[in-house]
Amino acid sequence: MPDAWFSLSPMETGWIVLAAFFAGLVRGFTGFGSGLVFLPVAAQVLPPFGAILTMTLMDLFGPLPILRRAWSDVDRGDLGRLVLGCILCLPLGLWALTRIPPEVFQLAVGLLALAMLGILSLGLRYRGTVSRRMVTGIGGAAGALGGVAGLPGPPVILFYMSRPLPVRIIRATILLFLLSYDVLLVGYMGAFGRLEPGFALLGLLMALPNMAGNMVGGWLFRPEQEHFYRGIAYVLIALAALSGLPIWE
Repeated sequence: MPDAWFSLSPMETGWIVLAAFFAGLVRGFTGFGSGLVFLPVAAQVLPPFGAILTMTLMDLFGPLPILRRAWSDVDRGDLGRLVLGCILCLPLGLWALTRIPPEVFQLAVGLLALAMLGILSLGLRYRGTVSRRMVTGIGGAAGALGGVAGLPGPPVILFYMSRPLPVRIIRATILLFLLSYDVLLVGYMGAFGRLEPGFALLGLLMALPNMAGNMVGGWLFRPEQEHFYRGIAYVLIALAALSGLPIWE
């Protein structure tokens, strides 16, 4: 596994570009899932902190074309509570990541993406009442998982989607929470001394195909056809997750 992105082969670079575009497409469809598509692919050729930093900087710019619409729909109270939990627990996840070998990280990312896909496909949700304190705890769980595996979405998606809210509000709140996570992660990685310039540059470059994917996904998305677009997103997540498992070796 190379220590810097410029040691990648043309084919490896091409796969990362494609993963960035399709990650943006999925996020434009659903408001989440960018990491579930991009990270299983990137983890095959980049070290853990490099893959997460690349994805984070890519995600900071990718959603910009659909940010205004999301801000008008977001549940701002829930967004604040989710971000507070993330602030508190994200450093713990990053510390744990420093103790994990790269091959374990790659396997964990693929398995987590498949597990999340299975839960979503089966329609499993938390059916109880989601209190304000629970929302903060969910943000904390997302921060911890985002630090150790680069995937903050699963706790928020599984619990938040149980709330009886319109699809547009759920989609916007999840999207803006993930954007907030990206900003926090950059700050914490700087504090951990993990802001490597090469991977930061790769993330900025991947923001271009990712932004294109977001624009296409946001333009195509229609709330009344949510199940159709969600099905496309699930297929892309499955392909990315399976590609990173050792079953192909």
